Amino acid sequence: MKLFAEKALLGTGWASEQLLTIENGVITQITQGIADDADKVVSTIIPGMVNCHSHAFQRAFAGFSEQGSEGKDSFWTWRNIMYQFLEQLSVDDAQLIATQLYIEMLKSGYTRVAEFHYLHHDNQGAPHNELEAMANAIFKASNASGIGLTMLPVLYQFSGFGEQTPNHGQRRFINSTAQFNELVSACAELAKRTPNTNVGIAPHSLRAVNKQGLIDAVNHVRSLDDKAPIHIHIAEQQKEVADCLAHYQKRPVQWLLDNVNIDKHWCLIHATHIDENELNGMVETGAIAGICPTTEANLGDGIFPTTEFMAKQGTIAIGSDSHISVNPVEELRLLEYAQRLIKQQRAILATTKTPSVGLNLWQQAAKGGAQSTSSNTGELAVGKQADIVVLDQDKLNCFATGEKYSLDSLIFASQNNCIKDVMVNGQWVIEDHQHPLEQDIQNRFTDLLAKLSS
Repeated sequence: MKLFAEKALLGTGWASEQLLTIENGVITQITQGIADDADKVVSTIIPGMVNCHSHAFQRAFAGFSEQGSEGKDSFWTWRNIMYQFLEQLSVDDAQLIATQLYIEMLKSGYTRVAEFHYLHHDNQGAPHNELEAMANAIFKASNASGIGLTMLPVLYQFSGFGEQTPNHGQRRFINSTAQFNELVSACAELAKRTPNTNVGIAPHSLRAVNKQGLIDAVNHVRSLDDKAPIHIHIAEQQKEVADCLAHYQKRPVQWLLDNVNIDKHWCLIHATHIDENELNGMVETGAIAGICPTTEANLGDGIFPTTEFMAKQGTIAIGSDSHISVNPVEELRLLEYAQRLIKQQRAILATTKTPSVGLNLWQQAAKGGAQSTSSNTGELAVGKQADIVVLDQDKLNCFATGEKYSLDSLIFASQNNCIKDVMVNGQWVIEDHQHPLEQDIQNRFTDLLAKLSS
């Protein structure tokens, strides 16, 4: 097919009157063109955003954990409530929740998701007859919705540093390393049968795995794919840093850098509490900082040193994590605003080359997200997968217009959804703000929420 865009944010920057030829899901040609040559004519296109960190089942949990207890709440009390909630979920429930979530992601401009998947077993903690049953529900949700998927099965073995015995709420997550590697291999087979998907792994955290389990799991997935993405929760909470120091005598990111062969396919999720040496180490290895601003704010985690990291050419990606928000615009807005509040300055995450904060953040996060998923996405260029977001220019015309301001208006001025159409892998999945399955899925999802909250 041929797509004509009045304005296109290409890998080289903004360009006018661009004709994109798309074959087998890939952009094969970009030329200065005329609308008469196109199958579809649109106003403004930008690359789709990659969501680098998702726990799909937590979408159904949004809103259930905001009951306070006189300032005594924290990430750790939230986690206990979450454990109680997920005890109820079946395989079918997980598939429905993920489908609802992925449709919401598409409508907001995400075109690929890295699913940090740790809900493996039944509600008694026993493996399903097919070990990959829960993972297969996620693959089915991806296929039904049309979003690209990077499946990251999670290795979870302990409840704390020092190989502490898992608690009751964690029983659905636990695998031996051998069983986990079997699951990863099964997911790799599912990916071969599901379009636009790939597989990596996610050792949950340094508190939930030991060194040998971590290394064995990495070696196994890299035997299947030498570019397989590896994601890990790290340094999210100050308690985690203190516990790691007490056990390993090193801070979490420093221990990881010293003990594992980190490369550009590693994504360190949160990395909120890092020192200068750890920050420099992440930059030197090429590891991606997977930042989840709305969830980190919701859980009271803290603020990643984004200004300093990006100033040293560190690579960032964004994720919606617990899905208290499912909107890349809000993630990027909060990413910048948190830095403004700390620095007491404005327009911080821009560069001399790219003075538009919105443009710089969208481009950097899209490219970093592609790197975090080892996917051929992240920019509009010949040879790249056709993951394309069409902006609703009628809505954006209410704010500062023109190439110079388009992404700033999208991220910092608009309050409504300004994503009109979305293409993933050469297929339209959102047209005129709508997904073909959304009403049916939403009706079933609201019924499920009513059952879970009764």
